[in-house]
Amino acid sequence: MYRQQSPYQPPRYGVQAARPASVLGQVLGITGVGFLVTALAAYVCNQYVQLPRMGGFIAMLVGFGLLFAIRGSDQRNPALALLFFYLFAAAEGIGISPIINSYLRIDGPSVVVNAATCTGLGMFALGLVAYTFSIDWRRFSGVAMGLLLGLILVGVISAFTHFLHPGVYAWATLGVFTLLTLIDFSRIRAAGLADSPVLLAVQIYLDALNIFIALLQIFGNRSQRD
Repeated sequence: MYRQQSPYQPPRYGVQAARPASVLGQVLGITGVGFLVTALAAYVCNQYVQLPRMGGFIAMLVGFGLLFAIRGSDQRNPALALLFFYLFAAAEGIGISPIINSYLRIDGPSVVVNAATCTGLGMFALGLVAYTFSIDWRRFSGVAMGLLLGLILVGVISAFTHFLHPGVYAWATLGVFTLLTLIDFSRIRAAGLADSPVLLAVQIYLDALNIFIALLQIFGNRSQRD
């Protein structure tokens, strides 16, 4: 799982108040359009293509490659980086379409709607926390990356041994990406002239996407128990 990292710097909130507000608007705008592209791609796939899980996995690999294209083109050609971001968002929509389709068939559309709604409200709440309180969550970047690497390792092992219940893993994913979201909003709040709105949008997008998938798993398990 890709995470764009930048070195920790002391807070500069009071010095650069205007610039972070501008960056926040750009990041949220780019991310919002990206999720519209993702939703459209997932809808088209579910309605007309019905990709198998292997097809979704290949789309995810394409998306992973596009992340490197975004990073490589951002400084030289921001417009091209933005185009790559929207292509990445489309690839992610194709990639998660088999997952969404399985929940639609088993649990019905309410699970997907609830997960999407909670993701949106949760991202709003986390952004509010990051901008309201003076905590610089970037100081926890090392802890968050350690937890993320541990989560990936546990996920790989569990895929073969099934030692961890999927619901427990989903809650752990939700916790880790909640912390990462707070860190990324802190990065936006402390953004300087050299910080790229597109790269910051990639981080927020990945946070929200992983929270959405975790909530799908949580609500899906709850629906099956009921």
